[in-house]
Amino acid sequence: MSIATGELQALEAHAAHNYHPLPVVIAQAEGAWVTDVHGRRYLDALAGYSALNFGHRHPALIGALHEQAERVTLTSRAFHHDRFAPFCAALARLTGKEAVLPMNTGAEAVETAIKLARRWGYELKGVPADRANIVVADGNFHGRTTTIVSFSSDEEARRSFGPFTPGFRSVPAGDVAALEAAIDEDTVAALLEPVQGEAGVVIHPAGYLRDVRRITQERDVLFVADEIQSGLGRTGTTFACDLEDVVPDVYVLGKALGGGVVPVSAVAADRDLMDVFTPGSHGSTFGGNPLACAVGEAVVELLETGEFQQRSRELGAQLDAGLRSLPAERVAAVRSVGLWAGVELTEGASARSVCERMMELGVLAKDTHETTVRLAPPLVVTTDEVDLLVDTLGRALA
Repeated sequence: MSIATGELQALEAHAAHNYHPLPVVIAQAEGAWVTDVHGRRYLDALAGYSALNFGHRHPALIGALHEQAERVTLTSRAFHHDRFAPFCAALARLTGKEAVLPMNTGAEAVETAIKLARRWGYELKGVPADRANIVVADGNFHGRTTTIVSFSSDEEARRSFGPFTPGFRSVPAGDVAALEAAIDEDTVAALLEPVQGEAGVVIHPAGYLRDVRRITQERDVLFVADEIQSGLGRTGTTFACDLEDVVPDVYVLGKALGGGVVPVSAVAADRDLMDVFTPGSHGSTFGGNPLACAVGEAVVELLETGEFQQRSRELGAQLDAGLRSLPAERVAAVRSVGLWAGVELTEGASARSVCERMMELGVLAKDTHETTVRLAPPLVVTTDEVDLLVDTLGRALA
């Protein structure tokens, strides 16, 4: 049941128009399901762009939230608190890195990684002042701050927001030769998504991440992996880099790290790299707050069992098979990895219209770049719910 025009006008009367949401108003949620203000239930096939990998209101995460909220929620980093060290240790253990810098949002973590790479370049690699450059990929999505949209190839994300921050070189995604050619003596990092989520779940060619790792090591350049959407179980492995047995210099994490409960992000790296940050050089009032640390540690504990990675692999194979059975005259391509898929529609089709029809049929998904239906159900979905998702998409396409 979509909302009436009058309801929609009331909802948006005092809100900025920076989103174009589907016309549904969610009031409750649990697991893989949400309920609107009229009492109708929908299967959530977006999971907050992977922020809800563990489903809505996972008991372990809500329990951690409630327990910590009864004690202390914020101290700022002006003082130590008793949840900070356990969270950092848990995330360091999960990533295999020695040090963690907690922040809040994904974009904030990317900005932190950019600063980390630049300071490393100047102070340890010896790049002359203000000459550092970072190589990125076309079609990237790393956030929406002014610096980050400076190297976006999405013109709507850039329009009327200049002047832009220099120091970035964009090369075709998946093109090893182009990436290597873009690196010079002043290059400090290659900042890449192991799978490009916002672009429509674009998967790099086999071996690409291994080649990036080899080239960056040979050229004394950091490999910074933005695993904000792809990490923490989404691709059937803890990190998408694990699919090629690659370990980057820097992990950038967010979204699912907060379990869909609180905003939590982090940068993880080894100590010799992270120690370029000194007191006063970077910070955040809410970054690493007790509430975030309690939830983030509970997220790590869920991932350490391996259950969610396995669910993503097994149910992802079911999702992929189902999507590939859809009519070829309506589906131009299916790109999937784990429980994450981009369904590219044939020329002239509107992904927005398909998502609106899916909503009317009881499943929530989201379009991207006009012709792609993006699917990222929570990792708690069942086999029956995956079948429901595929069947609903097929009905919407018909």
